[in-house]
Amino acid sequence: MKRRFDDDFEEPATTFVRMKPGARERALLQSHTIHTPSKPTKKTSYESSSDVQRWLHTQTYTEQATKPTFQPSLLTSRRDAPWILSSLTPFYDQQLITDVLHEAHSGKEATVFCCAAHPSTGVEYLAAKIYRPRMFRSLRNDAIYRYSRIQRDEQGQAEHGNSRRGSAATRKTEKGRAAQVASWIEYEYQTQRLLYDHGANVPRPFAQIGNSVLMAYVGGLGEPAPRLSDVIIEQQEVEPLFERLMNNIKLALVHGRIHGDLSEYNILYWEGEITVIDFAQAVDPYHNSDVFSLLTRDIERVCQYFEQYGTHYDARDIARQMWVEQMGPLPEEI
Repeated sequence: MKRRFDDDFEEPATTFVRMKPGARERALLQSHTIHTPSKPTKKTSYESSSDVQRWLHTQTYTEQATKPTFQPSLLTSRRDAPWILSSLTPFYDQQLITDVLHEAHSGKEATVFCCAAHPSTGVEYLAAKIYRPRMFRSLRNDAIYRYSRIQRDEQGQAEHGNSRRGSAATRKTEKGRAAQVASWIEYEYQTQRLLYDHGANVPRPFAQIGNSVLMAYVGGLGEPAPRLSDVIIEQQEVEPLFERLMNNIKLALVHGRIHGDLSEYNILYWEGEITVIDFAQAVDPYHNSDVFSLLTRDIERVCQYFEQYGTHYDARDIARQMWVEQMGPLPEEI
């Protein structure tokens, strides 16, 4: 019989059970944990995002640099400096502007800057209107505008807004969206040039590249012309200014345009003269007779503004007479 000695005894394999640490142990572990401070997130503007810059690049042109880089000192402290610089550099390259002097007007759709004009332009200052891509989000019900103008398809060919093929601008594609952006800006520039050539009180347009329109500057250096909504005109100016605005509305209608968004907020006043601006929503009445309502609304807003000076006009009657003289019977009478 073999005896079992202690030296021959084999200990069972040791196993360890990981116990859940208690509150004291957890506090001890946390005290030894090294925390690496996170870097603060640098804020960037919407316009400087890579997607927006990519869109802008497709709208502008490529030109070899033949002179010093355009570096306006005004933009050094602005968050949207990359967007503004990308928008205005083509005008600098084409010897239209030499510097950006100050911001003239700013709205939800665009910002206007006063620029030093190149001597070749023959003027001292120019206004550069830079559109933001976000402006097209605010046009929620833009069907009546799209159906009343020429737009561009994905190949850059002109097509009507209610074409059977379906405008590229109405398609939910990247190319369709780019076509919509280009069409709206190009249409405003062409409308402004058309009206200026026929004697309307609008800023003289100089150029349009990508998302920017370059035009005559109204006002003085550091003192842009105020909107009509921000001034009190003399009583003797009331009747002449009202008649001038009606003549501008009629002149536009004669040449196939209705402003579509006219009010005291997009009429500038400077040294007794008025200047009509912002034609992004202008429409062509020859392509869509439904825009008579837009003509009436434009006239109503102007009449409402002048009522504070004791005037009383029948806006619908003025619109009706103007339409019948230039376009024939009213849509509801056809």
